[in-house]
Amino acid sequence: MEKLARIYINEIVARHGVPVSIISDHDGRFTSHLWQALQEVLVGDRVLLKVSPWKGVVRFGNKGKLASWYVGPFEIVECVGPVAYRLKLPQEPSCVHDTFHVSNLKKCLAKPYVQVPLDEIEIDENLHFVEEPMEIVEHDVKNLKRRRIPLVKVRWNSRQGAEYTWEREDKFWKKYPHMFTEPVLRQVSQLEP
Repeated sequence: MEKLARIYINEIVARHGVPVSIISDHDGRFTSHLWQALQEVLVGDRVLLKVSPWKGVVRFGNKGKLASWYVGPFEIVECVGPVAYRLKLPQEPSCVHDTFHVSNLKKCLAKPYVQVPLDEIEIDENLHFVEEPMEIVEHDVKNLKRRRIPLVKVRWNSRQGAEYTWEREDKFWKKYPHMFTEPVLRQVSQLEP
């Protein structure tokens, strides 16, 4: 049963979200066991913590209408009871207890290795992310009617990781001349009739 629940989470919930209703030919016990297996979290799993939408209650981070509903992810350190878990919280909200009821937790389905390492991020003096070309991967020439347009495929350091785009070689050379190893620039040229 647990194997089926894991497959269901990885294939259906990860792609389409949690369904509002499940049509089942089985009785209520089957559906109840299925939902319990889906919501069950294990020690070492990562969960999101639901923050309070009410005033006067301890909150994490932003306040107001732009405040997030969930914060985290946090790692589960131990299972305190059938419906309570202890989380590994950061030191900053010291007034927040580290044990939470399962109704305040949501399983984090994001993979931790998808995050961009901080040492690869460059920030300028205005605290803006600097997106720069890393290397020229490929050269190509596109023929459009009577014109030849040289293109370069460029790998960028973006927020989501490696990103590749095709750029016009002449415009790219004007902006980033240090990226070219060959000194000769191919211009947009007319094709011979």
